[in-house]
Amino acid sequence: MKNKFSLWFLSSVVVAVTQAQGVQEKSTNDWPVLTTYDAHHLAKIAMPIGGVGTGTVALGGRGDLRDWEMMNTAAKGYIPTSEKLRYIGPFFALYTQTADGKKDTRVLEGPLDYSLYEGAFGSPAVNHGFPRFESCTFKAAYPFGQVLLSDKKVPLDVRIKAFNPLIPGDANASGIPIAAITYELTNTTDKAVFASVCANMPNFIGEDGSVREPIGRGNALIPVGAKENKNVFRKDKNAQGIYMSSEGVEKDSEAWGTMALSTSSSEKVTYRTSWGKEVWGNSRLDFWDDYSIDGRIDNREHNGEDRPMASMAVEVSVPANTSREVTFYLTWHFPNRETWTPAEDGLDNMLTNYYTTQYKDAWEVVEKTIPQLPNLEKKTKEFVNAFVNSDLPKVVKEAALYNTSTLRTQTCFRTADGHFYGWEGTSNTKGVCHGNCTHVWNYDQATPFLFGELARSMREIEFAHATDDKGMMSFRVNLPLERANEFGRPAADGQLGAIMKMYRDWQLSGDDALLKKLWPKVKKAMEFCWIEGGWDSNKDGVMDGCQHNTMDVQYFGPNPQMGIWYLGALKAASKMADFSGDKKFAKTCNILFKKGSKWMDENLFNGEYYVHHIEPPKSRDDIAAPLLKGLESKDLENPAYQLGKGCLVDQLVGQFMAHICDLGYLTNEENIKTTLNSIMKYNYRDDSSSGFNNMRSFVLGDEKSLVMASYPGERPLYPFPYFTEAMTGFEYTAAIGMLYEGQTENGLTNIKNIRDRYDGLKRNPFNEAECGNNYARAMASWGAVIALSGFHYSAVEKSIQFTATPGNYFWSNGNQYGTVEIKNNGSKKIVLLKVLKGEISLKSVKLKGFGSTSFKNEKVLKEGVSQEFIIQK
Repeated sequence: MKNKFSLWFLSSVVVAVTQAQGVQEKSTNDWPVLTTYDAHHLAKIAMPIGGVGTGTVALGGRGDLRDWEMMNTAAKGYIPTSEKLRYIGPFFALYTQTADGKKDTRVLEGPLDYSLYEGAFGSPAVNHGFPRFESCTFKAAYPFGQVLLSDKKVPLDVRIKAFNPLIPGDANASGIPIAAITYELTNTTDKAVFASVCANMPNFIGEDGSVREPIGRGNALIPVGAKENKNVFRKDKNAQGIYMSSEGVEKDSEAWGTMALSTSSSEKVTYRTSWGKEVWGNSRLDFWDDYSIDGRIDNREHNGEDRPMASMAVEVSVPANTSREVTFYLTWHFPNRETWTPAEDGLDNMLTNYYTTQYKDAWEVVEKTIPQLPNLEKKTKEFVNAFVNSDLPKVVKEAALYNTSTLRTQTCFRTADGHFYGWEGTSNTKGVCHGNCTHVWNYDQATPFLFGELARSMREIEFAHATDDKGMMSFRVNLPLERANEFGRPAADGQLGAIMKMYRDWQLSGDDALLKKLWPKVKKAMEFCWIEGGWDSNKDGVMDGCQHNTMDVQYFGPNPQMGIWYLGALKAASKMADFSGDKKFAKTCNILFKKGSKWMDENLFNGEYYVHHIEPPKSRDDIAAPLLKGLESKDLENPAYQLGKGCLVDQLVGQFMAHICDLGYLTNEENIKTTLNSIMKYNYRDDSSSGFNNMRSFVLGDEKSLVMASYPGERPLYPFPYFTEAMTGFEYTAAIGMLYEGQTENGLTNIKNIRDRYDGLKRNPFNEAECGNNYARAMASWGAVIALSGFHYSAVEKSIQFTATPGNYFWSNGNQYGTVEIKNNGSKKIVLLKVLKGEISLKSVKLKGFGSTSFKNEKVLKEGVSQEFIIQK
């Protein structure tokens, strides 16, 4: 199939999905559903619920809450427990009583995994020992997660609905520290049922989950840090519930703050601010007996625990054959975040989270949010429905949408000034690889196309703060911003990618003022390539110096990965220079682009793919001082960790970015297509059980993948360290490149293979890992949406472009979003464009490879209005 794809092909190529993925369910007026996970694919599901830059709690596959990551650090697997109740953590329970007096009490979760029952002293699983529902299914269309529970012994079916607002172009509305969890109770009998839903949660302020100590004689771990925590029942205009604070945790601690467990002020509730004194399980027994009598709970005196347990039960009558809902809100407010680069230099090592400047405490979060939540839910549904109901393959939508959850995890945060930052990912207990790492965040397409404000913030940090007067950009930014350039090391791909990202974000936003502000440093960053001993010191358009890059090593000599990034940066810089009135610089960049592009095709393309010519420096004196830092290879005469003649999965990453930016081809188009076919030929693994891997394993057994590099010919003795691995961000880049070149079946196959690995049974569908959990590079997956829809938007030129292939598509530019329907009409095409958020001004509408229409006067498309355009070939 060349250049275009049919809707039939898109649907048929992904028919063979795993049992876990099931079939896509069309959205209705109810919550949208993209993926259904059956009972055998629930164990690893942990869907983050929380705002952008606020931290999260995760909805588990069986309806439990896990990964409590609210206190400014990662805490994978962390479930807070009460001080002396050991294995009792947060849980929700259901009490029912039928008309004939039959009672039932159980936890609102599906069955526990048998693997959780291993242990010499009984099950170490939190909340073991409680009765549960026998049947459980998980449905998702991020940020909406649903758990369906049923049991023949229970007169009600239950649907758990959990979400946090996610609205493209509105970072504040998408950055509220709240998890809204609704229990929808459906009466399956012909008589009314009295029900009560009880929420239970310890006040664990002071315990971020990063430090845990063994307890008892088993292998369980309990966190440490809470001290003199207090629970108080509050009722105000909009909310009622348990407000949690601490009188003993130091107020400058990252784990100091407030939390609240609440419901609407109109509900009928009973509550406890503390459970009874614990002796041999009596406290647990006391709660269960009390609640199981009538679905109500009596308060208990504070038992002296530092982590007192709080409970709140909401009563409701469910008429025959109808449904009723009970909603709880978890809110949090933890202001202090330690900088990722603490130092003894007189600067403050504590930062303030942006979201905490919007609210004074966790109670104000819920009081302010409850009135807004119906509208926020409506807007979130509008976005997700528009996306899910588009005519793109299910695996593409799943990969793009589910990886946006990374923005809500502890991988990302915002500081009080609104700036947006990200680790590369996280370990189970902390961030991994600090500093908005340019060469990793180069791949992310979700942030710029969903939250342009945050992406532009990263550009400002890169150029205004992390780039020095000589044009050297630290590829990791230190904090506070007074330390921004202290890391003092440039990455070739990171710096060149930042120039392309600046062009992309300027085009998407039309923010001429930002370009004007940053252009001097953008120009300096481009000129840094030409310094003595630099990446292209002889200024011939070819990168051949000492090039540190995302493989965490330095390449010596011309290679496709850095070289094509360079070509893309030259092309982007020429366009920005031209707009800025710097015609001379624009001409310089254009000349170097043409020379470099020609040279690469003539010298690096071997007929199948682009190779690396290893050219060691004569001595360290030939390498510019900033590039000498952190040299991995000590023998410069015969440097280790090179690519050499390998076929690199990521060799066309610069071309991937050029397509995203609508910059055209950077080298010969046919060579690009041939290279992608070669990557599929040489790097594709249909089975991972037989291949040798000397590093980390992200694929196992019969799982399919694209490995980082293959060596059809000669291999260096010690290639770059990751060459035998397979990592999703790199796989997405290659797959999306294939989509752009019309190699649709190969591209979709690779995306499907990734999502098959993250199926809920083997791995968490909401956590694609690389060097850490929730890895930023995986957000390259949003690029597949752009590739298949053919979307390009320029707020500078006031133009919008789509594929000419008929269908329904979703589009977003980071500030506005909407849908487009493209239909055939004889020799013409009808384009029905709708803006769902904001408004855009257009001078032209284009269909790639077909035609365009232009307007003498700008057309302003307002929110909620559809506009039809007819385009002649």
